[in-house]
Amino acid sequence: MNKPTLAVALIVKNEAKHLQACLESVYEWVDEIVILDSGSNDATEEIARQFTDKFYTNTDWPGFGKQRQLAQSYVQSEFVLWLDADERVTPELKNSIQTAIASHRPQHVYRINRLTTAFGKQINHSGWSPDWVVRLFRTQETQYNDGLVHESVVVPKGFEVISLQGRLKHFTYEQLNEYTRKTQQYMQAWADQREGKKSASLTSAMLHGLFRFLKMYIVKRGFLDGRHGLLLAILSANTTFTRYADLWLREYVNKPKKTEKK
Repeated sequence: MNKPTLAVALIVKNEAKHLQACLESVYEWVDEIVILDSGSNDATEEIARQFTDKFYTNTDWPGFGKQRQLAQSYVQSEFVLWLDADERVTPELKNSIQTAIASHRPQHVYRINRLTTAFGKQINHSGWSPDWVVRLFRTQETQYNDGLVHESVVVPKGFEVISLQGRLKHFTYEQLNEYTRKTQQYMQAWADQREGKKSASLTSAMLHGLFRFLKMYIVKRGFLDGRHGLLLAILSANTTFTRYADLWLREYVNKPKKTEKK
């Protein structure tokens, strides 16, 4: 039997800071690297082309889910492993991936446990660890959904999700302005996706923010992550509040105003 082929796929924009380390963690043992860029103006393309000639561009941004679908359409390998530019595959995870595709059984998709470093500290609690994400599957069997943001792989009915050994190292925000820049895009997409379909109020925005803080810091034991856990809980609560406040304001502004009787 022929050895199954494996592609790594990424969607990127201005990822020169992280991309080389990511690709170096997979370059020597995968068959194909596919990268879809959404309009970088840094050295992203230059770095990417050191590892692959399958570099494509789509600046007509359709949302995260559909951008990933487009990237997957360029994949020719039997299996696809999805990565973000700020992630790195560990040796243990590499071995687990290779074993999985070599012994693959029909109707299986594979999930990976991410280990995140934020603001210079590894986060072991706060709802960030464990962090299981479906990232490996047969290319022709499924793909990401259409989500504008917080997209996820569609697990077809009857399929089994298999957990892989080893961790996927995730190096997220280092500076607060990075967090603000990224979450701004996510917040807008979240509200865009729900506008006209979901109602919100200022009270519900405050309650959602409060519950988010309590969940991360108390229920998910963010306090064990020290000051970083407190910071992340506050930031996440603020992000949650802002999302619902934005949804409420859109509804308020667009609601027909009553005219006063003369």
